[in-house]
Amino acid sequence: MSARSDRDIGGCGPRRKSATDGQQHREAAEKSNRHSRIVPGFSRDAASLKGTVSTCEENFPTALPVLLDVVRGPERHPADEQSQEMLRGKLRILQADSTEVNALFTELSTHLISINSEEKVIFVTFKTFEEIWKFTTYYTLGFLGRCMENLLLDQKFCLTSLEEDIAIEVSIQDDTLNLMYKGILMQEGSLFASCSTNQMFDSSTSGGDLYLEQGDIAHFEPPFLGSGWTVLCLTDGARGTAPKPALEPVIPFHQWFLKSCAESILVGNGKPACDFTLQFARGTCLATVEYDAEGPDELSVAPGDRIIIAGLLGSCFDWFLGRKEATGEVGLVKTSLVKPSADTYDSADIFLDGEEGTFFSLQEDKVIEEMIASLKKKSQNDTGQKYKLDMISYQDSDKKASSSKVDTQQADLKRNIQRILDQGKDSSSDSVVTVNGTLEDSVWPTEAENPSPPCFTVQPVVEGNNNTENFIPLLSFLEGQDYKIEFGIMYGLSSELLASSIFTGHSDKDEVIAFLGVARETARKKRLLWSQTRLCFLLGKLCAGRLKFSQARVYFEEALSVPQEGFTDLRLLASIYSNLVAIYLLLKNTESFFALTERLVALLLGIPYCLGCLEDNSALKYILKKAVLSHNKMAEAWACHQLAKHHWTRAEGVRVVPYLERLLVLCAEAQRTWGISPSHEYLALGRLYSELQLPHLSVSSARRASMQPSATLTDCLSSMGIVLDNVNRLFGITEQEASIPPQVAPYLYQALFSNEVQGGGSDRYHVLSHRLTVCLCQLFCKHRMVGHAICHMHTLINNIPTSQRLRISVPERNSALIWLAWLHIDNNQPHVALDILDSVLASMPEHCTTPQEGVVLNMRGVALRCMGDLRRAAESYQAAVDICQEYEDMPNWAVAQANLGLLCLKAGAKGLAQRHLTEAVQLFSELNEKGHEANFIPVLLELGQHYVKQQQLDFGKGCYEWALLLAISADLLDCQLTATKQLSRLYGCESPEQAQCIIYSQHQVQLLRHTGDRGQEGDALVAISQLYLTLVTERAYRAALDFTKTSLGIFIDLGCREKEAWGWLQAGKIYHLLDQTELVDLYIQAAQDVALSTGDTKFILKLLEAAGDIFFNSNHDRDKAITFYRDRALPIAVKSSSVRSRLRLCNKLTDLMLSLKLYGEAVEFAQTALDISITLGERLNERVAYHRLGSLYHSLDQYELAEHHYLKTLTLCPTTLQFDEETLYYVRVYQTLGDIIFNDLKDPFDAAGYYHLALAAAMDLGNKRSQLQLCTRLATIYHNFLIDRELSLFFYQKARAFAAELNVRRINISPDQQCSSTAQYKTTGQ
Repeated sequence: MSARSDRDIGGCGPRRKSATDGQQHREAAEKSNRHSRIVPGFSRDAASLKGTVSTCEENFPTALPVLLDVVRGPERHPADEQSQEMLRGKLRILQADSTEVNALFTELSTHLISINSEEKVIFVTFKTFEEIWKFTTYYTLGFLGRCMENLLLDQKFCLTSLEEDIAIEVSIQDDTLNLMYKGILMQEGSLFASCSTNQMFDSSTSGGDLYLEQGDIAHFEPPFLGSGWTVLCLTDGARGTAPKPALEPVIPFHQWFLKSCAESILVGNGKPACDFTLQFARGTCLATVEYDAEGPDELSVAPGDRIIIAGLLGSCFDWFLGRKEATGEVGLVKTSLVKPSADTYDSADIFLDGEEGTFFSLQEDKVIEEMIASLKKKSQNDTGQKYKLDMISYQDSDKKASSSKVDTQQADLKRNIQRILDQGKDSSSDSVVTVNGTLEDSVWPTEAENPSPPCFTVQPVVEGNNNTENFIPLLSFLEGQDYKIEFGIMYGLSSELLASSIFTGHSDKDEVIAFLGVARETARKKRLLWSQTRLCFLLGKLCAGRLKFSQARVYFEEALSVPQEGFTDLRLLASIYSNLVAIYLLLKNTESFFALTERLVALLLGIPYCLGCLEDNSALKYILKKAVLSHNKMAEAWACHQLAKHHWTRAEGVRVVPYLERLLVLCAEAQRTWGISPSHEYLALGRLYSELQLPHLSVSSARRASMQPSATLTDCLSSMGIVLDNVNRLFGITEQEASIPPQVAPYLYQALFSNEVQGGGSDRYHVLSHRLTVCLCQLFCKHRMVGHAICHMHTLINNIPTSQRLRISVPERNSALIWLAWLHIDNNQPHVALDILDSVLASMPEHCTTPQEGVVLNMRGVALRCMGDLRRAAESYQAAVDICQEYEDMPNWAVAQANLGLLCLKAGAKGLAQRHLTEAVQLFSELNEKGHEANFIPVLLELGQHYVKQQQLDFGKGCYEWALLLAISADLLDCQLTATKQLSRLYGCESPEQAQCIIYSQHQVQLLRHTGDRGQEGDALVAISQLYLTLVTERAYRAALDFTKTSLGIFIDLGCREKEAWGWLQAGKIYHLLDQTELVDLYIQAAQDVALSTGDTKFILKLLEAAGDIFFNSNHDRDKAITFYRDRALPIAVKSSSVRSRLRLCNKLTDLMLSLKLYGEAVEFAQTALDISITLGERLNERVAYHRLGSLYHSLDQYELAEHHYLKTLTLCPTTLQFDEETLYYVRVYQTLGDIIFNDLKDPFDAAGYYHLALAAAMDLGNKRSQLQLCTRLATIYHNFLIDRELSLFFYQKARAFAAELNVRRINISPDQQCSSTAQYKTTGQ
């Protein structure tokens, strides 16, 4: 994935109802925020919150819309509509099952309300201001977008986005969030806020009014029972009241921090007393007034003295550490006594010279070794040890012509592979880089190798004994004005470690205290001032450890007052300050606490690695409070870093997180790093999230770490390690199933193309490059991006230096080349694969075979088979079989035998194929170890297909069922699915058994649910529904309805509009079969609405016709079909010029209206059908149309037109009669014409002619009953109307003969008997 900007903003109920609710929330949010702007983070803009904060009369929003959008490229432009629709589809799925999104938003400290998939909006709410604080923090840091990508985008996205740079961008409405924050604070009853204007409050603690300036932060409590607002001034603790103060709540982090502070830290000494113009200054400043030092820790200055700032000067603090330029003296200087000079400048960072801004250090070599070992463990590729089963299916691979450019590339590849193989001849496995050490070896930055502190024996104290020899070693060690490393170790020890490691020979602390007390007195008498000072410090620490705080305070204060000269051991001074500050706070001596903390701040800002001197975080909290109240962003960032580092050293991860998050937010808002390493801080945050079981945030933080411009190879690999540790937890993958997840693809890609790896150099980088490439290519191959995998493998081969010996083992090298060959086979390039395999085979020993040689020969057979060279392929397979027999390698032997069988199948040698496949099955079945099922199952399925094609159905069933059982026992979901599909097809087609087919189809649905392929699941449910419909029982209909509704829900979730429309229609059809007519129209209307929403005219037409077919093919309510055919479908067919659809609709309307006796209306459609048929030149349709028109005109008593159309029908009939049905048609049409002419037109002569033609056809057909009827009618005509006694007698005798043969008792040739003979044709249209 290409790098993006640092500020990467990426940030449920019934299916239909949730979207509706979401739209209502959205409309409500838009009404209350009509002029809201979309911003990239939580804003402190006062526009929405300034003014009067009233009581809860104001309506605060309860839902925050989180808007999602798919963006592309570094400019973050909206992606195409296909990508947006993909996002909508994922959101629809979450609407139906919100378990995953609920889990995510719980981790993000918010609560899901609803999802509007069409608008790509998720509505969330908050219950506490802390949730708003955390959510906005994650949003500002760009975590939301990363979390949404992990939730909404499929795993292949991680690979495609390497080049396309696709991301999900998250936006929130700033004003809505501010109003929600304000409403929650009002509900909680008290808040910290800054004054929007200068204002007065009635003082409740003194006679005068309380005055607060604009920007002053104070604690406010809302009115209670009609009283006014109560305010507490944090500067001096003064209180006041006002009816309607103008205020603006502070940002959520400040709200949380100030509420978490003890009142003794929070109230008092809050506002700076100087006007130094720079927030954090370096360089030299000028003294403005004269000042005499009041203690050894201070510096005396005179006006005009140039003071060099030691470290940093924070303008919001009272003191800083300075050095007089003239004399070199070092001490504390009041900030109010100096002003900037020409050499004063604003610091670009918040760290001291020589101070590390990181929380931990990572040794690159160990990180690389650890990552190589981890990737090797998770990416076990068995291509170099196990035979590949030939299931490749593509055609004409040997006919693909290669261009000259491709030939050149292939020649270069072959040359480079040969070079690598030649380099490997001198290599051995002992040259492989080994891995030792872990990331746990990362250490804190230290000043140097710390020496061990000295140890002193505590001598019993005897009253009146003035012997001082026992104290000489101790006093000698402690004496000296300057700092020593041993002192630093001693200063940092706790009272317990101090008493146990520095001092020995005592039974309890009291003996140590007594011993040190005598030593202190000895040092005082001998004027060993620095020994006395340090002994007072040690006594103070020991007394504090014994909870004797007042006595400890006396010792610490004495330690400060003993030195006559200035403190040069500033670590000692800082340690004294730190301990004394903690004691002042415990003793509630706030004035001394504030005064001494200000001095401690100066030392923290002036001395590197002074943070370890602090006893607790109270002083740091005071510093952060001072920075917040002073609105000093740099000071706030520095304080947050110090607090985070303080808690990190004490392994208090939960307490590190808020300060580290705030530090990163400040850097993002200021668009400056202030000397910190953002990638390192994000790494630290990712580790902490991982410890706190927050996998989404951990992975997002790791991604942000790797995307920083300052990120190194070590940072990238460390980020990858965090992802590998958390991604299994993220997706519920067990350790046994763990492999290289697609989520690490961006890190693999980034590390692979880093300057260090690309530059080569050390062997370690080459090994890392090999491992990164193999892992990345495995991911590409797994997700069917074989071309990308081949490209990266070629790059790896081409970049291997020629001058160095290969640093991987020969088997591992060969495995990589064999796998490359397999990739080429998979990519329809078997000729390239064959060249690679031949090169590898040539590099192997000539006189002794190896198992890996068999792997090459087997794959070589696959390549030859793909090229169509079946003979050489069989030879290669047989050679592989021979090697397996030599080494008794049963699993690979079984695969090779199976490949021979598959080869014979393709060659058409079915008997030989069956023999090899059954031998392979026998070998597989004898294997005891697991892991062979992935090859065994496809072999069984292929053998089963062979048996089915040979009509040996029982053997085929046995193979399929065996394969299914194996897949279930091995928990191979894809194989289970394949076997189940085969069984469903078998019982549905080759060996129809509806019950079995339904059982396996239902099992297929269950498997598809596990795979998560909801599209296939919906299609399978539709197929089951059709199976139940064929049973034609009410119970089966209801089962079909349930499956149809389930599939309908899936198609709605996926946004498959056409399938959704068919689902609605199918449900309506089933309700029609169940005679629940009240629901039929409802479902059909829903189907019609969905179809119309697609805008696809052809689909709409098809669905409307199918809706009419429901009634057309039914026995009741057939008239409803007219509405769909005539009023809805036909106009669309005419408008879209869909001629065939129009013809089909007209034919159906004609037939339907004939059956409903709507003859007049039917004529129009029959004539249209005739015109279309003539235009299309389709004689069969034309003949049908003429016949129907004849029937219609006959029914309408328009006999001449009926005769005309019947005759036109007969002219279109084929002259050569091939089937009896054609002859029968002649009989019926001529008989109908005769009846019309005789009975309706009263023309017995012409009628006799038609009857004669009908009789001729009946005689040709041999239909005796038709001959009886026709002879009877001819006898009647000749006897009664044409008066031809001879013909009358002839036909009468013929009729009597047929009657006798057909057992007809009586023949009536009276003229009255013929009058109703045509009634059947008028009603049936035949």
